[in-house]
This record gives sequence, structure tokens and C-alpha cells, in this order.
Amino acid sequence: MKKEERQDSYSHILKYTGLFGGVQGLNILVGIVRTKFVALLLGPEGMGLLALFNSTIKLVSESTNLGLPVSAVREISDAYENGDQERLNHTVKLIRSWSVITALLGMLLCLLLSPWLDRWSFDWGNHTLHYAMLSPIIALMAVTGGELAVLKGVRQLHHLAALSVYNMLASLVITVPLIYLWGERAIIPSLFFVALVQMLLTIYCSYRQFPLHISFARPLLGEGVSMVKLGVAFVVAGIFGSGVDFIVRSYLNNAGSLDIVGMFNAGYMMTMTYGGLVFSAMETDYFPRLSAVNELGARLNETVNKQIEVSILLLSPMLMAFMVGLPILVPLLYSKAFMGVVGMAQVLVFAMFIRAITLPIEYLPLARGDSGSFLLMETLYDIMVVGLVIACFRLWGLTGTGVALVVAGVMNLCMVLIYMRYKYNYVLSGTVVKYALMHLPLLAGAYLATCLEVNWMYWVAGMLLVVLSLCISLQVLHTKARLWDSLKKKWRERWQR
Repeated sequence: MKKEERQDSYSHILKYTGLFGGVQGLNILVGIVRTKFVALLLGPEGMGLLALFNSTIKLVSESTNLGLPVSAVREISDAYENGDQERLNHTVKLIRSWSVITALLGMLLCLLLSPWLDRWSFDWGNHTLHYAMLSPIIALMAVTGGELAVLKGVRQLHHLAALSVYNMLASLVITVPLIYLWGERAIIPSLFFVALVQMLLTIYCSYRQFPLHISFARPLLGEGVSMVKLGVAFVVAGIFGSGVDFIVRSYLNNAGSLDIVGMFNAGYMMTMTYGGLVFSAMETDYFPRLSAVNELGARLNETVNKQIEVSILLLSPMLMAFMVGLPILVPLLYSKAFMGVVGMAQVLVFAMFIRAITLPIEYLPLARGDSGSFLLMETLYDIMVVGLVIACFRLWGLTGTGVALVVAGVMNLCMVLIYMRYKYNYVLSGTVVKYALMHLPLLAGAYLATCLEVNWMYWVAGMLLVVLSLCISLQVLHTKARLWDSLKKKWRERWQR
């Protein structure tokens, strides 16, 4: 249980961002194949149906998991850091017991709500049975979430990385054949079998660390009440967040069509997944580091600001390359039927840039157990998203949804900066502002390049800006973390082996 040294250094942040970013990159490659086949087999309408079911699963799951995926990590991590094996085993047993309860709760709630879910999301046909069939999936996800919390709490980073890859491969192997054979009828069975395999893989890793022990004795469950109370605000925030996904997709389905829902989901998920190359390390590395900072002031600000700096430097050139390459990526990832989403996705890149600044700050209330502040910020943002998406879709169609998310992101950043300054005395550093102002004009230039009608000018201007952004980021990272020296050292060690 030896703690890492210099956990707030640029080298440490780069190391773990690279680890989980690499895993996420591999997942993207596997996901490209899966999404391509599914999009070709189902088309935009089938993809829209899949998006609605996934939104429902997320909504019900996050409404009933009692915040265990967050609060359980904090409990286990505390026991692990103190080296108290007896307390650690007891905490794992407690969390597993509560996970079973949340699994049963989620399954029951989904069954009860299935008629209303059908009524809220469709204006044709009867899909009550389909929603009821999602209930076992929610139960499986609850068990998986508890076991993942155990692995995160005891810093099993390599297991977590491997599970991420195996889960994506399982999703590919299961989903594509089923949908190829039975089309839209296979959507729910494929979701179930993917969730089942993911649960089995996760409990295999977790049970090897901690053999299965659960109990529903009242004294034991009573010990988890404080943990559950902490998670209540996370649950409510999850309900609002998942509810926004559900409301937005249902609105687009009723105001537009399932094709619109499918394209919106494609553009949103494609951009969010791409940003995940950088953001994927935050929950497993940055969150525990931030939680370990006990006092407000300079050290807290430095921890947050360094994470933002690295996020901006790594993400900016990637976002520009993504924006410029969208006319190729969309038919590659999906099909030519999805080309209407290019404009939305190109605008949405700006929202991801803003998220690189906002997300590390938003972890502050989570790290300090301030569930009320977290709930307040999430609720206000969700309200803004719903209102802006509806208004902008009416004005500019699908591209307007991307504009709405950018405007919501800017408003959220301003709100978060003001509130965190008041609540935690957090101040955005001058270095963060400098790096943002270095890359934002380049990002805007890349967007203007996408408006060029002459094909060769589009690609030349776009790629020049990408290269310029990449050179700036690499130079800064080399100065901050001696990047080249670190890479040379790793290559020498590899060749010596």
C-alpha cells in the first residue's frame, strides 16, 4: 500500500492520462468496428431506438444505485490508505450487500415505470414490454458498479484498464452477430448479454481480491446509512442528468424523428468518446489525489489547475484534428446516412474544449464530500441544457443542438468559477488562462477552415492549424514535464530488455 510520490506533478498526470487514454483509444478502435456494423445494420432509426433504450437504462440505474459508485470508492479508499485490512474486508462486504439491494430496487422500479416510460418517449405503438425487459440489465449494472467501486478503491488500475478493453471486445462480439441475425429485435437481448458478460468479468477480478461475503443483517446495513446519505445527492444529480438525456432524445423524437435522435446520439457520443481519451484518467487518478488534499488554499488550487493545464494541452490538438477529419470519420464510423451530423459535431468540439476546463473544477465538491454543492451545480446546468436544446433546435435544427451545448458549457463555466471561488476559494490560474487563449483562436481558425468550399484549401488550412497546436502543446509539456527525456528513458529501458 505504498503511496506514490509527487502525485501532483506533471509527469504523474501525464503518466496516468496516457495509461487510461491509451486504453480509451483502444476502446475507440474496437468501438469503431462495432458502431460501424450496428449503424449499417440498423440505420439512423434503429440507432435512435438503441439510444432511447440506453438513455432509459442510464436514467433508472442512476436513480436507484444510491450513489454507491462514488461514495463506496471514498469508503474503501480510506480503509485502504490506512492499511486496515480488517476494516477493508468489512467495508467491501457492506458495499456488496448494499449493491444487491440497489439491484433489486432498480429492477422493480423499471418494471413499475415501464408503461409511463413508453407513454413519455413514443407517440406510436406499445413498447411497455420492451421497457420491462430492460429491468434485468439494470440489476446486472448495479452489481457491476459495486464491484468496480471496490477495484477503484484499492487502486487496481491495471485490472480496471483490462476490464475496460475486455468489456468493449465483449460488446463487439455479442452485439454485431445478434443484430445481424435479428435486426431491431436483437437490441434488448444484446444489451442484456453485454451487461451479463461485463458483470461476470468484473466480479471475477473483484472476487479474486476479496472473496464473496454479503449479509443483510440490520446492524451491518445500518452502517451503510451514512454512505448512502452521502450518495443521495449524487443520485438526484444522476436522475437530473439522465433525465435530461431522456427528455432531449424524447423531444427530438417527437419534434423531429428517430432519424434525428440517431444522428444526435451519434454526434454527441462520437465527440464525448473522443474527449474521453483525456478525461478517462480523472475518476481513477485525479479524484483520489484531489480527495487527499485536506486544506483549502494554494495546494488545492495547484492540484486543480495542473490537471486543467494538462487537459487543455493534450485535448486541444486532438479536438482540432477531430473537427477537420469529421467528413471522413462520420462515414467511417457510421455511414453516409449520418453525414447530416457533421455540422453539429464540429460545433460540439467547442463544448469539449470548455469541458476540459470545467470538469476538473467540478470534482471539487465531490472530493470534499459536499454533495449539496454538487447537486446545485448539476441541476442548474441540466436546466440550461434542456431549455437551450429546445430553443436552438427550433431555430437551427440538428446543428442548433450543438450550439445549445456550447452556450450551456460557457454559462456553466462562469457559474462554476463564481461558486467555487465563494465556496472553496478556488481561483483559475494565469497559466490556465494563457494556455486556453493560445489554443482557442486556433480552434476557431480550424472551424473557419471547415467552412471553406474549396476542398484542398480546407485540408491544407485545417492540417496546418492542427500541426501548430500540436507543436505548441508538445513544447509546453516538454518544458513542464521533461517529456522527451521521459520518452527516451522508456525506449532505452525497452531496448535493454
